[in-house]
Amino acid sequence: MNKGKYYLSTAIAYASGKPHIGNTYEIVLADAICRFKRMTGYDVYFQTGTDEHGQKIQLKAEAAGKTPQQYVDETSGEIKRIWDVMNTSYDRFVRTTDPLHERKVQEIFDRFVRQGDIYKSKYEGWYCTPCESFWTESQLVDHKCPDCGREVKWAEEEAYFFRLSKYGPKLMEYINEHPEFIQPEARKNEMVNNFLKPGLQDLCVSRTSFNWGIPVKSDPKHVVYVWLDALSNYITFLGYEAEGEGAEKYKKYWPADVHLIGKDIIRFHTLYWPAFLMALGEPLPKQVFGHPWLLMNNSKMSKSAGNVIYADDLVELYGVDAVRYYVLHEMPFSSDGNLTHDLIMERNNSDLANILGNLVNRSVSMVKKYLGGRLGGRDAAQDIDRELIDTCLAAPKRAEEKMDSLHVADAIDEVFAILRRANKYVDETMPWVLARDEANRPRLETVLYNLCEAIRFAGTLITPFLPDTGAKIFRQLDIEPSTWDSLESFGALEPGHELGEAEILFQRLDIAKKTEEVKEFYAAKEAPESEPVLPDVTIEDFAKCDMRVCKVLSCENVKKSDKLLKFSLDDGSGKPRQILSGIARFYKPEELVGKTVVAILNLPPRKMMGLESCGMLLSAVKEEKDGEKLHLLMLDDSVPAGYRLS
Repeated sequence: MNKGKYYLSTAIAYASGKPHIGNTYEIVLADAICRFKRMTGYDVYFQTGTDEHGQKIQLKAEAAGKTPQQYVDETSGEIKRIWDVMNTSYDRFVRTTDPLHERKVQEIFDRFVRQGDIYKSKYEGWYCTPCESFWTESQLVDHKCPDCGREVKWAEEEAYFFRLSKYGPKLMEYINEHPEFIQPEARKNEMVNNFLKPGLQDLCVSRTSFNWGIPVKSDPKHVVYVWLDALSNYITFLGYEAEGEGAEKYKKYWPADVHLIGKDIIRFHTLYWPAFLMALGEPLPKQVFGHPWLLMNNSKMSKSAGNVIYADDLVELYGVDAVRYYVLHEMPFSSDGNLTHDLIMERNNSDLANILGNLVNRSVSMVKKYLGGRLGGRDAAQDIDRELIDTCLAAPKRAEEKMDSLHVADAIDEVFAILRRANKYVDETMPWVLARDEANRPRLETVLYNLCEAIRFAGTLITPFLPDTGAKIFRQLDIEPSTWDSLESFGALEPGHELGEAEILFQRLDIAKKTEEVKEFYAAKEAPESEPVLPDVTIEDFAKCDMRVCKVLSCENVKKSDKLLKFSLDDGSGKPRQILSGIARFYKPEELVGKTVVAILNLPPRKMMGLESCGMLLSAVKEEKDGEKLHLLMLDDSVPAGYRLS
């Protein structure tokens, strides 16, 4: 059975740090959809990966003392590790630092220039570094970024612009003619009312104030703005060519069936990206689905709020499938979901341990106990049997309808409709009572057969959502995973088939005990780790460092640098000494004038942003859970300039 191709992509994760469970929800959701599509007969291509360019990453790399490439190699590896921990079945994990992608982005950019869709001008506006976004004065909220609420900075620079305004009418027409293009409906209304109707502004698509990006081939002092770079990944890695014939893979899978993204980046995917594709003359993706956020205790997760939870920690505490079940089943279709440890424990006990795990365990155990481990035959179905059978036969179609509209939680409910009906069936038929009288043997065999067949249906349908659990169910039934076609009829299990060993799928949790375990787990993770002592040095080595007390005569920001401060210091020599230090994120220049600091003076001079730095200030640096902390080493003001530390 081949129903055709199905291409689903996630937003590529920004490689600025470790993703939390809210970020990870998207890849789990995408994986469940793709596994279900494969099971139902589609040729699936599932792409995910990392977005690795931009000013934010350059600044983070500098702060960590690494090159941007080293930094993204590490963070991209960590993101891929988390995706693998969550048992996701992506077909390709892409990285925007891939030379193949960089070449194709350059060609797309140059094509836009040649055909007049990109032009050079000057940008003046408010810029949010974390969001890599420009804003007008009227778009700011309390003079802060309307997306993330952080501080913005005024930016003025030469830049290339994409004629987004040219494509506004075409986009409006397309969205009106394709009501399914932006989902859920609320996201579409937001784009139409807040952006398209007021009129789109041309889009800045290059930067010159930093260099960690793809150089514009025809004008290398510019780097391609991160959104044009990142969005193009959906076609570049498929084999799209801006000049010439695209690869067979591109012809086969494009347009994408679904771009699965967070609601916070819906604008980029439903306005910018379609306009780029229109300019290239390529078809638009069939649907962009902006999923809601997963909140922690009803608040958006952020490091500054101290409420970030990571997927691998949850897996260590509860197991992969328990975490997958929670984020897939408890997330509404269009409104934000909520996560707490109490709710995870509650769902583990009520749904996974009781409804699912207990049914499978006791059904297999009863076949072992009463029938010697082998399935018997089936008598003609009674009304009570027919109710269970009808529930099983109806579930696949209903689940598929829900999945086609991306109502994943509702699809899982169809699986649990089978499980609930089967549990009720156990109570109604009472196999343990039937087993007391040999005359009831045929009826006992029928009841236990029906239970195992219902478990086969449920195990098949649950597998896209809980892959390990599905595999364990089939292991207990001792059969190969069932196909979608096998769910068209009830009765695929062979009479006389010997079952495998019963096992507990999900342990029931002692809530009080588990709550204490969770507290201890996070307390242990938050405990400060002392950094290892560096290898021994001799007194002679130490004596080579000329560390002197200095007074700060003046201090100012270095132009075109978000990191550097320029110091003029009195080092006791009678001549001011200039030192540049990358601590602008931690101190304002005016705070440091007049302070007494310590500097190493006998380091070779080095050029930074065109200025000479003659020495290095001493500071204490520590990576903490809410980010890096730095404290400049300062002495009592009574210590004179020029004193040497020894």
